[in-house]
Amino acid sequence: MTANKLVIVESPAKAKTIGKFLGRGYKVEASQGHVRDLPKSQIGVSEENNFEPRYITIRGRGEILARIRKDAKNAAKIYLATDPDREGEAISWHLANVLGIDPESACRIEFNEVTSKAVKAAVKSPRSINQNLVNAQQARRVLDRLVGYKISPLLWQKVKKGLSAGRVQSVATKMICDRENEIEIFEPEEFWTISAKFAIGKAMVSARFQGIDGAKTEIHSQEEAEHFAQMSRTAEFTVGEIKKSERRKFPAAPFTTSNLQQEASRKLGFTTQKTMQIAQQLYEGVDIQGEGSQGLVTYIRTDSTRIAEEAVDTVREVILSTYGRDYLPEKPNVYKSRKSAQDAHEAIRPTDIHRKPDQIKASLTRDQFRLYRLIYDRFVSSQMTPALFDTLSVDIDGTGGVRYHFSGQKLKFPGFTAVYEEILDDQQEDSDTQMPELETGMTAALKDIAQDQHFTQPPPRYTEASLVRTLEEKGIGRPSTYAPTISTIIARGYVSREQKRLIPTELGKIVNEMMCKNFPQIVDIAFTADMEEKLDEVEAGSAEWHQLVSDFYGPFKVELEKAEASIEKVDVADQVSDIPCEKCGAMMVYKMSRYGKFLACPNFPNCRHTQALPSNIGVPCPECGAELLERVSRKGRKFYGCERYPECQFVSWDKPVKEKCPECGGRMVLKRGAKDTLYHVCVNESCRKRVPVETSAGQDAESDE
Repeated sequence: MTANKLVIVESPAKAKTIGKFLGRGYKVEASQGHVRDLPKSQIGVSEENNFEPRYITIRGRGEILARIRKDAKNAAKIYLATDPDREGEAISWHLANVLGIDPESACRIEFNEVTSKAVKAAVKSPRSINQNLVNAQQARRVLDRLVGYKISPLLWQKVKKGLSAGRVQSVATKMICDRENEIEIFEPEEFWTISAKFAIGKAMVSARFQGIDGAKTEIHSQEEAEHFAQMSRTAEFTVGEIKKSERRKFPAAPFTTSNLQQEASRKLGFTTQKTMQIAQQLYEGVDIQGEGSQGLVTYIRTDSTRIAEEAVDTVREVILSTYGRDYLPEKPNVYKSRKSAQDAHEAIRPTDIHRKPDQIKASLTRDQFRLYRLIYDRFVSSQMTPALFDTLSVDIDGTGGVRYHFSGQKLKFPGFTAVYEEILDDQQEDSDTQMPELETGMTAALKDIAQDQHFTQPPPRYTEASLVRTLEEKGIGRPSTYAPTISTIIARGYVSREQKRLIPTELGKIVNEMMCKNFPQIVDIAFTADMEEKLDEVEAGSAEWHQLVSDFYGPFKVELEKAEASIEKVDVADQVSDIPCEKCGAMMVYKMSRYGKFLACPNFPNCRHTQALPSNIGVPCPECGAELLERVSRKGRKFYGCERYPECQFVSWDKPVKEKCPECGGRMVLKRGAKDTLYHVCVNESCRKRVPVETSAGQDAESDE
């Protein structure tokens, strides 16, 4: 039977999953993202014609479009099933234009999860394309194009080629630079703490000095610390006020996009890019043994904590049967979304709560499993009862008004923590402490006392997790923009990632200073947040997108003209390395490309030699014991060689590892098998022992203009 209905989605993975659900009578094709966009070679926005964009077919999409057009001619019905957000709506709108489909017709279907039930229900209730969503996406695209294509050439001319500016990326860069300035000008202040150990009955209690006569006393010098310590040594102590209470700790809401990125960074060490890449795989569909391709999680770009009633009912049944009635609240837990949330989709959750992570582990890569388990456990815990702690607060009072304080807690009932617990960047994990049986009036004998010097610390540098949290709190960007924004400022060389911390480079500081001086509106946090709200108004149909762009462009054009006349050229000196050029002997310099740092000869164009930066892999050379470096051959292939080359000639195409062969004690290398399975393989031809190791999914390559 010939397929007479055509369904168009973005990705081949989603096409495979949906095709399985719909079966015969349907053909599912993938557009592989956008098929039309603004041209790269020119601005593509007409200032004279009310900022109308000029779209062209994206290079490389010609064959895809030809195939889709051919299938469309033979189809009795066409369904546009792109992602349920502004970007997805715009892709459907472009496809409708290309295929000659009336956008007002019932051609658009959407679903929040790639499951058989959701897809089949969507096919039964198609709708017209939501032009407000399309206009909001067009407005963002045009605004970003105007900013990027008007300011970037100025940066090329005045600083160096290859730079870029953008509405959100410039604000993010400014935030990181501002934090670095705070750190640089920070002046630490000295303070002291006094801790003491008291014997009270059979218990030994550690307590902290609080102050004199009931008032909290701050200690700023060693002299003051010694004074209060001496007062303590001569005082006689008894147990004062005792407070016993119960503390309730409530579960965190199910994941939004930003929460997921933050928690995956903290708990799994993922970058925002990697998190979204793996989450996209889980959403679009993974081949599960015995089930075929299945979408494992709901739509991954959301700012809502709302959960479908059916999903709540199902997870409550699972909690009751797995953990018992004590772990199930009388009524479902309901979480409020942020005031600025669009609330277009549910929170991120498993599509089938009965599909437990351990049951499908064999079908997932290591990172897919870890992220799925994170999403699964967070969702289950969000509908469980609070954890209960018994807490104890004790004052230890001495003569002369000296007071020490002790507090302790003990877990009474685990509640949701039996499954999952969120730990924020600035929080300590809850743990049991001392809970001795004490009574008011008991004698407390001072056994030991210590004074410790401390200094106030500057604000910490942003991590990807804390930057995403701050961007969301300030209303900068939306769920789909966080990962590409961070990727862009790192790729442009404005920010480097060192030990998970984001640090502005010298280039980033120069560009930020230029932007702040000449385009203060572009890098203003409040202005950028306000623009996001105006884009939301376009989506809601309460604002007209051409007018929004026009209102922005008038003042921006004035700033641009002033900047072109006043900005002086800035020379950014290349950082010189200690590696000589293989061709001419000059000391090579560090350069930045879209793929990261590399080494180039300073005698360009007379000498055009470049090479990748060698990176230490942390494995000693098997021949001389020096460090092994990852290098790149002239044909772009990775290999591993000794840092003492040419004195030491050791080289390997396979990555050496520290582990020795468990059979013969020989050297082992890393090999990749099917489904991203990794092995340590012995290089000894008479042994060739293979030891499976956990796999690691690669990072995606999202970009932002």
